[in-house]
Amino acid sequence: MVYRGGFFVAMFRPEQSVGIYFSDNEGVMEFEPRFVKLGQCVTYFIVRYVAGTMLFIVFLVYKWRRRHSSVYENIENYLEQNSLMPIRYSYKEIKKMAKGFNEKLGEGGYGSVFKGKLRSGPSVAIKVLRNSKGKGEDFISEVATIGRIHHQNVVHLIGYCAEGSKRALVYDFMLNGSLDKFIFSTKGNVHLTYDTIHDIAIGVARGISYLHHGCEMQILHFDIKPHNILLDEKFTPKISDFGLAKLYSTDKSVVSMTAARGTIGYMAPELFYKNVGRISHKSDVYSFGMFLMEIASKRKNLNPHAEHSSQLYFPFWIYDQLDKGKDTEMEDVTENENKIVKKMIIVSLWCIQLKPNDRPSMNKVLEMLEGDIANLKLPPKPSLYPHETLEDDERISSHQTTLSDFVGSSSY
Repeated sequence: MVYRGGFFVAMFRPEQSVGIYFSDNEGVMEFEPRFVKLGQCVTYFIVRYVAGTMLFIVFLVYKWRRRHSSVYENIENYLEQNSLMPIRYSYKEIKKMAKGFNEKLGEGGYGSVFKGKLRSGPSVAIKVLRNSKGKGEDFISEVATIGRIHHQNVVHLIGYCAEGSKRALVYDFMLNGSLDKFIFSTKGNVHLTYDTIHDIAIGVARGISYLHHGCEMQILHFDIKPHNILLDEKFTPKISDFGLAKLYSTDKSVVSMTAARGTIGYMAPELFYKNVGRISHKSDVYSFGMFLMEIASKRKNLNPHAEHSSQLYFPFWIYDQLDKGKDTEMEDVTENENKIVKKMIIVSLWCIQLKPNDRPSMNKVLEMLEGDIANLKLPPKPSLYPHETLEDDERISSHQTTLSDFVGSSSY
């Protein structure tokens, strides 16, 4: 390699060695082939490259493990500090319990549910969670919530696994699965009587009432829907899936939230519209109302395939029927069953009032469901959007029943 006039010219001689020497010949840098052999030079750079790459990978793994270990420590510390001690299982025990995860019961955005069996004999449902973002809030929320609940209408948490990135929850196995397959199934062999549906509605109402008023902390579920109601062998309903639940002090009537949570079609309007009212336990009341409407009618509230546009949104259509003095017109039901359906629908219409203050509490809802239909009055027609109520407020106040008139001095 020769340097002249400010640039280098590289010259290679493959059959010889490579080297650099300086000469005293008028500032000329001359190439002399006897410094380092070419093969040794290439090997040297390959070794450096491989070693550097390996060190970089080790550094990335270290950073990943350090970041995620703080997440797992966060989960562990929370469980220990709050004395939430259901049985703790290792992931090896979970895998053995689930027999290699070969019997899947269901799947959702949270992960998958598998059937398993305890060593003592009883069957269990094992909910294996996918890796979630953040600090494991969903996992903490579910364990923290269900870990302190003991109620016949809330699913029982037997144990959990928090081993590195592996997270699982172990519940009592519900033989009849989720309620939605009985309500929306097109199979002729799946059938629930309206007496059973009414009992299920009362059981779910009792469970939510307990969450709101019967615990040390007020628990808001935020995802009440048929899919999250499990049925045991006697069709006793159990509220499940507390991944979106929030715990608040019992003396806190209004709660703060940074983002809407729940399932579209069951979410309360105040989760979208701030001018409607504050987020509170009344948000669960709204979800229960939509749930109650669906199990009473055995159909989805929103039907895009309806023959008539008036039947597109079932709550509006059924309200108009009742307001005109017509029956619910359910097919193949007895007179007594028709009364049960009508009572459930009227209660649901109270629950889905646009403004939270116009909805009853779950205690009042339970009282309405257990009472006689003769004591129920039709509420104002529910609205989907705030502007509808602004136009109709004067008309409603002049000739419709209001919640305060109906519930009297009852707390809500």
